[in-house]
Amino acid sequence: MTSLLDQLRTMTVVVADTGDIGAIEKLKPVDCTTNPSLLLKAAGTEGLAHIVDEAVSWGRAQGGGTEDVVQAVADRLAVSVGVALTKLVPGRVSTEVDANLSFDTERTLEKARAIIGAYDARGVPRERVLIKIASTWEGIQAARVLQREGVDCNLTLLFSLVQAMACADAGVFLISPFVGRITDWYAKAEGKTYTGADDPGVQSVRAIYAAYKARGIKTVVMGASFRNIGQIQALAGCDRLTIAPKLLEELAATQGTLTRALSPEAYGEPPEVPATDALSFRWELNESAMATEKLAEGIRQFGSDLRALHGLIRARLARV
Repeated sequence: MTSLLDQLRTMTVVVADTGDIGAIEKLKPVDCTTNPSLLLKAAGTEGLAHIVDEAVSWGRAQGGGTEDVVQAVADRLAVSVGVALTKLVPGRVSTEVDANLSFDTERTLEKARAIIGAYDARGVPRERVLIKIASTWEGIQAARVLQREGVDCNLTLLFSLVQAMACADAGVFLISPFVGRITDWYAKAEGKTYTGADDPGVQSVRAIYAAYKARGIKTVVMGASFRNIGQIQALAGCDRLTIAPKLLEELAATQGTLTRALSPEAYGEPPEVPATDALSFRWELNESAMATEKLAEGIRQFGSDLRALHGLIRARLARV
């Protein structure tokens, strides 16, 4: 009998939610995705030590103020890790725009174009890269422009149907609805433990998937932020699933039959969808305490980890 991971790969594109070189070499995903939290962890791993050292050495040779150099090194490190990952996976690598730009469309565009330019300078075509942007109104509008320029985007920190439909309206290539964080919120608010199809995070992704498939929307749905393999099994057949190494290893070690839960032909009853103009978007998001709180919390956490990464770089630059 084959493992759950092998069976999942026959129905879903499996993405590694990590920047850990060793884990990617072992688990062989199609794509991989990173964020400031994962980059901060990856910066301390042996497999990336030479990349961190190179970025810091490069930074010491740059002119300008300390904080400008720290930012430049962080940007270089993100792209250097991405370049290394493109050599390990056959598909795409997601690289995230700084969380502190989540409410600034123009600066998000500037940063995204710089990331694509840096990859191009390293010989990595834009077809191998996804620009990862928070699913704020401003972030979605930046993605609309980037998609028109031929730059594919991954809209992250997505917790609601209105965010998903606004992304579809913008022509976004891929969205990452956060299963586990939705479940965390409801578990805390309602004092319940959820499993399988009753899991509110699973239900959210299923509703988005149904809304897209019923309308012929091409935007890729990639479930993210899983807490256990039960959530993954309940979304087997989703376009893509991005999974942390620990859960990938558990899936690889588990035998049994994996039943397909989603398919483009069998997606269930599609939900009513909200309007996606700016005022409707803000109102619908405001109406969901869960989505509002988790979006803000996610941006704060990524911002905090980005500051921690900057602190690590600043300390390394100061060493003699």
